[in-house]
Amino acid sequence: MEKQTTIPVKINIQNKDFNVSEETKILQQNETGAIVNFVGIVRGFDEKNNNVIDSMTLEHYPGMTELEIEKIVRQGCQRWDITGVTVIHRVGKLLPSDQIVFVGVSAKHRQNAFDSCNFIMDWLKTKAPFWKVEECNNHKKWVNYNLSDDEATKKWVV
Repeated sequence: MEKQTTIPVKINIQNKDFNVSEETKILQQNETGAIVNFVGIVRGFDEKNNNVIDSMTLEHYPGMTELEIEKIVRQGCQRWDITGVTVIHRVGKLLPSDQIVFVGVSAKHRQNAFDSCNFIMDWLKTKAPFWKVEECNNHKKWVNYNLSDDEATKKWVV
């Protein structure tokens, strides 16, 4: 039997930066005992190719991206007892140390918040349709799919 959820969910795809403290305060307004946040940051160095990253540009398919993220969040809501979810993903040109993604989950108990945040982030990396182009030394290259992200999702398959 599916668990019915009426929890507050916020999903934004945006160019502008986000404020982690403000997003956390919004999650704190829910009936909660724990909040777990994940913030992804643009790396300044590509370890595989030994290159300095000058910028990263993220593209997405509007409408399709939000729907896919909604599916992921819905699955998290069904699996864990959580009280709120926020997913913010930036697109456009970003520089090293810029924030890319925020996943915040509130729950009555910490383990539900930890597990659901980890679940959402793992599936976001593999299922949400985002494309990344890195610029290094005035050369642009598409970022290849990372097989280790697939490995991370295996722990969630039941």
